[in-house]
Amino acid sequence: MTTLSLLTPSGRLTLGNLLGALRPMSERQDDAYYGLSDLHALTTPHDPALLRERVAEMATLMLAVGLDRATLFRQSRVPAHAELAYLLECTAYTGELNRMIQFKEKGRGVDSTRVSLFTYPVLMAADILLYRPSVVPVGADQRQHVELTRDLAIRFNNTYGPVFTVPEIATPPAGARVMDLAYPTRKMSKSADAAGSVFLLDPPDVVRRKVARAVTDSDTGPDAVRAGAAKPGVTNLLEILAACGGSAEGITTYGALKKAVTETVIAELEPIQKRYAELAADPAYVESVFAAGAARCREVTAPVLAAASAAIGL
Repeated sequence: MTTLSLLTPSGRLTLGNLLGALRPMSERQDDAYYGLSDLHALTTPHDPALLRERVAEMATLMLAVGLDRATLFRQSRVPAHAELAYLLECTAYTGELNRMIQFKEKGRGVDSTRVSLFTYPVLMAADILLYRPSVVPVGADQRQHVELTRDLAIRFNNTYGPVFTVPEIATPPAGARVMDLAYPTRKMSKSADAAGSVFLLDPPDVVRRKVARAVTDSDTGPDAVRAGAAKPGVTNLLEILAACGGSAEGITTYGALKKAVTETVIAELEPIQKRYAELAADPAYVESVFAAGAARCREVTAPVLAAASAAIGL
């Protein structure tokens, strides 16, 4: 079964990305297409030089975490993504895009937003439909976008002819959900100024400092180190510890918990950082892997784009 997943280089990869996305991706590499959605990164204000830097870092990290059997590519290097997106825009309606929750959230409190932020769910639909997956595993935050993808595919097929595979939506097993160390009620962010985020390239001393400052609570009882809805900070640390292969057995204080989390996280990141350094010393190799992947994607997507173009009248 074809697997497709895209990571947007809008920030730096975190421990949350590793445990919640990259690790599961490394376990599903047969007939898998894993890309950097650099076009999606253009939907909000950005610095071009910083975008290129983040793309290079993220590409190298994808290899460093072991994504060496899947097809790796940059979205912008496969023109069919943008081309099919326009054909689908000619199938979509503004009312549908107005209902997209993420557009409303990102536009809240902002004087103006880019048109690309409004239409990016259509580009996401193109990302999916080009590879004709029969099933799309999706979390709750992206379910609405995949439902739009299905609607557009069905409408296009009914109006112009059967071109697209209409994917079913699957809810994958819950992966590790890592929360912000400083604000444990929200997900760990890729934003560079997120003090509660542990980035994959953070050196050990930085990891120690961030974990030491992690929010817990004022509970000092003998059973203070326990998970629960009323203890989001402690719960987050316990889940990070377990996801990184550690154990909370025998731990009764927050200080001991933070020490254990620090040690397991540093151990988890050490081999990734070592491999990253090796790959970063040979950027031409990393570029060649993604160039070969993009060439493969152009071959796979060309027939789909050609069929859609012919069906719509081009």
